[in-house]
Amino acid sequence: MGNQALAASFRPAQQAVSTLVKEVAASVAAAPAQPQPAPQPAPSQIAQDQSTLIRGIELQNAGQLAEAEAIFTGYLQAHPCDGIATYSLAVILMHRQDHARALAILEPCVQVTPGFAPVWMAYANVLQNLGRREEALAAYDKAVAVNPQYTEALINSGVLLRESHRHLEALQRFQQVLTIKPDHETALGNCGIILTEFKRSDEAIGMFQRLLAVNPNYDWGLGLLGYERLHTCDWTDFEGMAQRIVQGIHQGKKTCKSLPLMAFSDDVAAHQISSRLFGQRFPQAKQAMWTGQRYNHKKIRLAYVSPDLREHPVGHLMCGIFEHHDKSRFETIAISLGIDDKSRLRSRMLNCFDHFVDARLMTSRQIAEKMREMEVDIAVDLAGYTADSRTDVFAHRPAPVHVNYLGYPGTMGVPYMDYIIADRYVIPPEHQCFYDEKVAYLPDAYLPTDAGLKIAERTPTRAECGLPDDALVFCSFSHDYKISPPLFDVWMRLLQQVPGSVLWLMSRGQAAQANLRNEAAKRGVDPSRLVFAGRVPMVEDHLARYRQADIFLDTHPYNAHTTAADALMAGLPVVTFMGGAFPARVAASLLHAIGMPELVADSKEGYEALALKLANDRPLREALRTKLAANQGTHALFDTERFCRNMESIYVAMWRKAELGEAHDQL
Repeated sequence: MGNQALAASFRPAQQAVSTLVKEVAASVAAAPAQPQPAPQPAPSQIAQDQSTLIRGIELQNAGQLAEAEAIFTGYLQAHPCDGIATYSLAVILMHRQDHARALAILEPCVQVTPGFAPVWMAYANVLQNLGRREEALAAYDKAVAVNPQYTEALINSGVLLRESHRHLEALQRFQQVLTIKPDHETALGNCGIILTEFKRSDEAIGMFQRLLAVNPNYDWGLGLLGYERLHTCDWTDFEGMAQRIVQGIHQGKKTCKSLPLMAFSDDVAAHQISSRLFGQRFPQAKQAMWTGQRYNHKKIRLAYVSPDLREHPVGHLMCGIFEHHDKSRFETIAISLGIDDKSRLRSRMLNCFDHFVDARLMTSRQIAEKMREMEVDIAVDLAGYTADSRTDVFAHRPAPVHVNYLGYPGTMGVPYMDYIIADRYVIPPEHQCFYDEKVAYLPDAYLPTDAGLKIAERTPTRAECGLPDDALVFCSFSHDYKISPPLFDVWMRLLQQVPGSVLWLMSRGQAAQANLRNEAAKRGVDPSRLVFAGRVPMVEDHLARYRQADIFLDTHPYNAHTTAADALMAGLPVVTFMGGAFPARVAASLLHAIGMPELVADSKEGYEALALKLANDRPLREALRTKLAANQGTHALFDTERFCRNMESIYVAMWRKAELGEAHDQL
């Protein structure tokens, strides 16, 4: 669901600090003299001190941290608050997460040596890791005030601003770096990423192109460029780029993040490799917070961790589940990582959880500590590698059971996620080897729905929707990035074979609309036969529009997920074909759960033939609509309470295995 967690391209703060160690040796001779009591030390003593510092830095750069720490600690006993030694020791302490001791040596040092920028940089990093964001930003600003060319401080403060949802200020920091170093790779990448968040795709694409010109092998760079092009339906060298991305992944190269890869390929093995590569950014903590303790709770404490507890597809899918949980058996906890949008959906969630933790301003470690303090039994990650997720919360092992579910359609490729909840269509048994988690199967579709959502009674007219009254309407309301050129070829052939038909799309931007119309013209189709739906404020009214379509055409290799469920809820038949990886199999899962497997093809050719058959056979379409309407009341897909009970059975089995070692068949 949603876009890739683009902010994940930012360098973690402490990593950026550690890279500065290499520069400190060169700065020793030029560093401002430390205040010294009279008399001044002899030149030989000064030379010996400098030699000691350089030796410590060399050991640190060589990874011999214990030896380096001993040197810096001894040096500071003789020279308290020396800027270089304090900075270097602080980096070592941050490396092992000893932020308290790092803070203790840095606080007095910034007062004694305010003109030494690296100390402000390290101080800012410690404050940031402790969740003291405003103080950290002020310290970064001090570092830049001392050294206006301090690009690392600008980068890290940009990261901090972005994490605080101050995107424009973050962009300005990265742009400032580029005025100093026009080819700075991290700044180019982060500028491009924030520009994508502002929907300034042309500028973002240009930034990614500059990045790849500087470094063709920049981590994830090829995928960043290709994915943003897909968002504007710019298919420049699509086949070549997809091939290079997938080949690179199989060679262990970081050519593309795992979520964008899903729009380029349904190679399930490549998906696993890509997730494992991306998961390296979130290494397992050296010390787990939960270490085997047994809790004596009367109810299972179930925590959902998500940035999307708001108006968002994940929020819409899960809200009914949250409301239907059996409160006699489960104590439910929301760990909200995202904004409070003050929506109706947010209000429903605030009312249905036993505990609602707004964790936006907490560090990942603080969130994990809070979960451990609350003695969470089962923690469910509803985001995976999507926007604003916090994978590193789970890296601290705050709970006995960790579950990957719903928001990210694939394995996370990390050792601390225990289960992935799926069904036998999205992950058939023979595919379990491509998932690092143990697969826990739901008996029907893995995708939940909210039976409490009511579609507006009034159906807008075709004229109000911009549709011709007497045309056959093919519909696909998926995101722009899910429309691939091979699939678009099929769609255009369908329009050519069904006179007067139109394709109803929901494009998010003018650039994408223009590109799609140009692509239609290239294929000999009148661009006016592409009709673009606008946004409407209420989801109930949006769903009512589906009644004016005749056939929903699924996307591939990244299926419609929530959108396909919406179409089926509105009574619109969905045509799909089953691919190789999880995201290419979701629509088939939904169709089986609603009792309409006849709408699932096994190839692109079968998909095209099935869609054409339906387009030319109105009685068949009407029969399918009648069957779909009847099945909504008898099949599992829209039975929220039944779905919730099945989920709870899985949770109980997970809890029993963690508590008693008694796993059951559901897992």
